[in-house]
Amino acid sequence: MQINQYMIKDDTILEVNEKALLMPFLLQQLKNRNRDNVKSLLRNKQIWISGKPVSQFNHPLQPGEQVIVKWVRQEDLPPERFMNIIFEDEHIIVIEKKAGLLSVSDGKTDLTAYGLLSDWVRRQRPSDKVFIVHRLDQYTSGLLMFARSEKVQNLFRNDWKSFILERTYIAVVEGQVNRARGKIASYLTENKAFVMLSSQDPARGKLAITHYQTIKTNGRYTLMKVNLETGKKNQIRVHMQDIGHSIAGDKKYGAQTSPIGRLCLHAAVLAFRHPVTNQELRFESDVPPEFLKLLK
Repeated sequence: MQINQYMIKDDTILEVNEKALLMPFLLQQLKNRNRDNVKSLLRNKQIWISGKPVSQFNHPLQPGEQVIVKWVRQEDLPPERFMNIIFEDEHIIVIEKKAGLLSVSDGKTDLTAYGLLSDWVRRQRPSDKVFIVHRLDQYTSGLLMFARSEKVQNLFRNDWKSFILERTYIAVVEGQVNRARGKIASYLTENKAFVMLSSQDPARGKLAITHYQTIKTNGRYTLMKVNLETGKKNQIRVHMQDIGHSIAGDKKYGAQTSPIGRLCLHAAVLAFRHPVTNQELRFESDVPPEFLKLLK
């Protein structure tokens, strides 16, 4: 079996050329490591495949895959009650943010996704940093991406539309939405109270376009799939208010109920073209089960 090995920072990357099981593969390639050493690497989440840590010694490998050995231990991963790291390479990090965690600081607290990730990468190497690519509202859960260099951050910022292939949200809104699907377009601007205002006057804001599809309704609530054509602040929230069906739990934008004590909005799909490798990547996050319970 011929395997190509090369280093990126503190990682060893092993390229798989034929089918194999993970343990014998690692023992063959890591000549200076014994079985106990390899078990320790697996146990400590230092073996990554397809952007995720793998701990099963009998994990099947396929030709074309890469096995990454992270010599820096992953024991200081951010607490799962705040976030999960879904994908990581030397250019980007994709996380699943929990509701209640700020994306970046609001000046009142330092507990943010950005802060937690910054601390984590600095523990691995003091010079490492993360950079903001986009944001989620504090009480919106789901997929969020950060860059690992200012260069990658600028690639996204300067040509966002060409990189982003899909951003899909799942929302529970108040009332019964009778239309199976629809499109909402308006011009948004922010007032002095930091509330987004919606208008049909182009002179009164920036164009925001939202597409929605009804999934299920029980009369009191409707589960919807929402896709962003543009990405303005609070866009989905204000557009749901525009059609008379505020997101449950969103008092700021007209909701009358808060059935689960949080904003019922979840970033479920994030698909994009990798700014460095040009590979198309797609990540999905399950609909929160508490959303589904509201539709029973």
